[in-house]
Amino acid sequence: MSRTVMCRKYQQELAGLDFPPMPGKKGEEIFQTVSKQAWQEWQEQQTMLINEKHLNLMDANTRKYLLAQMEHFLDNEPFDQAEGFVAPES
Repeated sequence: MSRTVMCRKYQQELAGLDFPPMPGKKGEEIFQTVSKQAWQEWQEQQTMLINEKHLNLMDANTRKYLLAQMEHFLDNEPFDQAEGFVAPES
């Protein structure tokens, strides 16, 4: 049986992550408050931002930018999205 968390993005009990997605306090906070579904969606958004904006992950400012965007995304606040992205029709 998988563990559940009260997801801060969806405000409901959902399946939690299997392990903290990053080291330290921030990783533990995400582990305790973000669902697998929300984290997967963030990973997709992050990938689009990195690709669209040609971000260099070796740059500390880029990592700070992505952390800020992650917080906005997970808190349902406005966040930067990849310009020109059109979601595929289902």
